[in-house]
Amino acid sequence: MIRTHTCGALRGADAGQHALLQGWVHRRRDHGGLIFIDLRDRYGLTQLVFNPATSPDAHALAEQLRSEFVITVQGQVNRRPEGTENPHLPTGEIEIAVDRLEILNTAKTPPFYINEDAPVDETVRLTYRYLDLRRARQRDTLLLRHRAIKFMRDYLDERDFVEVETPILTKSTPEGSRDYLVPSRVHPGGFYGLPQSPQQFKQLLMVAGMDRYFQIARCFRDEDQRADRQPEFTQLDVEMSFVDEADVTGLVEGLYITLIEQLSTKRILQKPFPRLTYAEAMERYGSDRPDLRFGLELVDVSQLLGQSGFGVFRGAVEKGGIVKGIKAPGGASWSRREVDALIELSRTFGAKGLATAAWTAEGVRSPFRQHIGDELMEQLRVAFDAKEGDLVALVADTPKVANATLSRLRDHLAVQLGMADDNALSMCWVVDFPLLEWDDESNAWTFTHNPFCAPKDADLPLLDREGGDPGRALSKQYDLVCNGFEIGGGSVRIHRPDVQARIYELMGYTPEQTRDAIGTMLDALGYGAPSHGGIATGIDRLIAILGSEKSIREVIAFPKNQAAQDLMMGAPSPVPDKSLRELHVKTDLPVS
Repeated sequence: MIRTHTCGALRGADAGQHALLQGWVHRRRDHGGLIFIDLRDRYGLTQLVFNPATSPDAHALAEQLRSEFVITVQGQVNRRPEGTENPHLPTGEIEIAVDRLEILNTAKTPPFYINEDAPVDETVRLTYRYLDLRRARQRDTLLLRHRAIKFMRDYLDERDFVEVETPILTKSTPEGSRDYLVPSRVHPGGFYGLPQSPQQFKQLLMVAGMDRYFQIARCFRDEDQRADRQPEFTQLDVEMSFVDEADVTGLVEGLYITLIEQLSTKRILQKPFPRLTYAEAMERYGSDRPDLRFGLELVDVSQLLGQSGFGVFRGAVEKGGIVKGIKAPGGASWSRREVDALIELSRTFGAKGLATAAWTAEGVRSPFRQHIGDELMEQLRVAFDAKEGDLVALVADTPKVANATLSRLRDHLAVQLGMADDNALSMCWVVDFPLLEWDDESNAWTFTHNPFCAPKDADLPLLDREGGDPGRALSKQYDLVCNGFEIGGGSVRIHRPDVQARIYELMGYTPEQTRDAIGTMLDALGYGAPSHGGIATGIDRLIAILGSEKSIREVIAFPKNQAAQDLMMGAPSPVPDKSLRELHVKTDLPVS
């Protein structure tokens, strides 16, 4: 008995046909002797009718049916009686008058309702993920993911890109996060590293002359979990030869615009995507991944208030800090309790507090007004273009703390004020990042993107041993940002071995340590490497945005929880001592 149709295929034009369907019992209803079953498969729902008068055997067996039983049915496709059609279902014009029923499998009572989109504790959902994936929302998300990945493959194939798989078991290399390590049985004491990205391999493919490469790449990072992180994740990995920054960003921008407009109902606010320098993004939004769906730009008033009579402002600026703030339209009407809650929130973001000023019909209301005077208060109002009803919140601290606090406060206010439209996508490129930043812990420079990112050509002299200034060098890095999330990042790469070795030297590596870390890459760059660049964009994050999901766990078929545990399979888990001995591994620690 092989199905003739899926549960989403039949329409009014099919009335009179005989059909065989297979699927799960989605919902059951008994109406005066008639039994109605909604039968579900991946493709949709079809209503079944069991009539004791016309098919008594099938009706008698249908008395046993419960939710999630797996069945086969045969019967005639009929139009539903007038007035009983379901306009919300593609199959809502028809029903199957069942004359034959076979129960393929019974089912225990599920731990949650599968036929409802009701909230379910995530621990329960992840433990029974194979049941959770039966629900329409999870199914539709996986189908969207499939279509997006297929679109990417087709788009790049049409532009002469070649898909190449790179190794999963490879050498552990420093790329910004901790590696997952795999002990070797046949090489005692040796370990493979799972790739944080295919970075070196895709560059080596450019040295190999592949010219245009892509991969739907699995990547692994042992880092603390949050909503947009998973121990293993998927990215679209792209590399191209003989390109500059505009070539790579232009390709990806075209791909994303076309993909979003064909596969999603979301609307892109600006085309082409705006380009912000890193410095501009930090100045205006306090973040290198700004959400541009709304304004709420930050304003630096250090010059205005740094020499005022208010010690908090003056002291911060004298210590090299800044006074910076944000305007909340309509915030002047907030109660004292609401303003206090905002101040407490800023403390959780890292600030010591907020200084506020509210412009009302009765005048300006501010605890620091008496310390700076009415003239400065008016200049402050002008600086923020504040009008009656607006509130300004100021942070006086180091640039790092002030920007981080106000950036998060900005996102919070946008949600509170209803300014973050979930159906709008504000895409932008952030460019001209610093190449290196100083790490006090290691007392050396470290990379801001990855150690293979090329400096701006004009900034190469800043890397010189004599008279150089590495901290001022800008890079050929570019990040793709959507609604406040970094969904992709890449750069034009270093293609000269001397420059690559110098970066590792600045990072505190000896020549021997550099050779051990990236010896293969240095050798390859010495054999005629083309200029090249690429990007990696996060598929999980993209699908979460397009599917209006808050967490990337929702768009991964079998994700880990926030503690990096697989609740369904019970991983990580202890292994037999025999396996550990074979791998030459000893441990006295229990697995939590």
